[in-house]
Amino acid sequence: MDESKSYFDGGLLQYIGWSILGALITTFTLGICFPWACTMIYDWETKHTVINGKRLKFDGTALQLFGNWIKWLLLTIVTLGIYSFWLGIKLKQWKTKHISFIEEQ
Repeated sequence: MDESKSYFDGGLLQYIGWSILGALITTFTLGICFPWACTMIYDWETKHTVINGKRLKFDGTALQLFGNWIKWLLLTIVTLGIYSFWLGIKLKQWKTKHISFIEEQ
């Protein structure tokens, strides 16, 4: 395999399917399972990403994200919404923390 190749090999129909499933799960649980929907989609995106010839993996769990989600929600409430400006960055930091390369055996 060419070590300098970076690419994404996920398909549009797969993405649409995972997105619809995530939206349904979030809707039917009134938002409680939103972290599960997020981690499900993050896992799919990461499994289909190759950087410099090495495939990525995602090891974050919905329970981990749910705990952070509650903490971020409380901080947003306490700061009267000001913390919400950091939510996108915090979510990106959490996601990146749980992405690594698959170790070849």
